[in-house]
Formats: sequence, structure tokens, C-alpha cells
Amino acid sequence: MTKLSVNVNKIATIRNARGGDTPNVAQVAIDCERFGADGITIHPRPDERHITTQDVYDLKKIVATEFNIEGYPNDRFMNLIRETEPTQATLVPDGPDVLTSNAGWDTVKHKEKLTDICNQLREIGVRSSIFVDTNLENISGAKEVGVDRIELYTGPYADAYDIDKDKAVKDYVVAAKLANDLGLGINAGHDLSLENLAFFKTSVPGLEEVSIGHALISDALYFGLEQTIFKYKQLLK
Repeated sequence: MTKLSVNVNKIATIRNARGGDTPNVAQVAIDCERFGADGITIHPRPDERHITTQDVYDLKKIVATEFNIEGYPNDRFMNLIRETEPTQATLVPDGPDVLTSNAGWDTVKHKEKLTDICNQLREIGVRSSIFVDTNLENISGAKEVGVDRIELYTGPYADAYDIDKDKAVKDYVVAAKLANDLGLGINAGHDLSLENLAFFKTSVPGLEEVSIGHALISDALYFGLEQTIFKYKQLLK
């Protein structure tokens, strides 16, 4: 069964809109796990517009499943990883002015940097993952830098799903087959939803984990958090 990691960034966004501690990010993470989530994902951006530095340390104390921290691997990010030792660090190529992750790494161009970061993560004992698109050269490059997993950027899939779902998923199937052949684990994330998740899961071989935040939290406004997580988990069976 593919694991579901719930991204709680949007919970922090709601909290930050009013200040204070409502909703409480740590309590929501606990509840997500209680309702069946296999992991918790956060992306602590430098401007702290959602997840704050303090949230990272607070969540480290209470997350009992897999803890996944996403971010651009600058000094701040790597210090957080060293001090909290999450299950997984997912490296994204976002600059500080990017609204949301919207592209994968050029693993050939950034080979030296990514190799160094993956070596550091291995020394810490943290599983490494790199955000990539379906470009086969970048997936082969991911293998060369020594990463444990890739996370397929599924924004283009979600955009094209309603037009032609078979065409939308085609490149992901090819990319996943190459990753499997190379011995890379496969994660996926960005704009996966109740509408498009099941088809992606059944089409893409070797999918180990999906990270879902925006759609899942939006669905929870209608169905409630517990029922929403149940719905997503059912699609991943």
C-alpha cells in the first residue's frame, strides 16, 4: 500500500492569519496520525509564512509516524535537519520568493551540490529525496548523486488529468519504470486529489508515498479531517 503523508502547511497558514495558536499545528498532526496518516510533511520556508522554525521542533517531539521535512537545502534547512533528524528530507529547488514548489531539480546541472547534500544526509541518518520532473536525464542524474528516493512533481499530471488522463500519466509511468530499474524509491506530490489520485496510484509502478496538503485540507472543510484521510487512504489501497 502506498503511504499517505499529510502536509500540514495549510493548517499553519490558517493559524498565522490570526496569530495565536488556533488551529494548533501539533494537535492537527497528532489527529492526522490518529485518523490513519502514515506520515506528516512540512515545508518550513525562510519567511515562515506558514510553518515556523518553532513548529519544526514542536512537531519533532510528537510525530510518531514518518516525519518529512521539505525545503531548499541552504544552511538554515540543513541545520534544522541536523537538529531534528526527521525520517526524510525532501530537497526542492525553490527560491525564497516561490509561492509553491512548481519544478523539479536539474540533477545534472546541480550534481555537485546535490551529491554533497545527499552525503550529509546519509551521515546524519536521514533518508534523502529529490523533487524531480519526468525528464529521464534528471532521474538518471538523481541516481548519480546518491539520493535514496525521488519525488515526482505531479503538477503537470493534475493539470492535464481532466483532458486526457492516459496521456497525462504516460510520462510518469516511463519515469517510474526507470527509477525502479535504477533502484530509486518513488514518492509523488503536488495537486494530487480525491479526483486524480487513484488513477495515478494504479498507473505508476512502485509508488511508495504521496505527500498531499492543499487538496486534503480543502476537502476536510467539507468532509471533516477524519473522513477525508479515510477517503485518501482508501484510494491508495
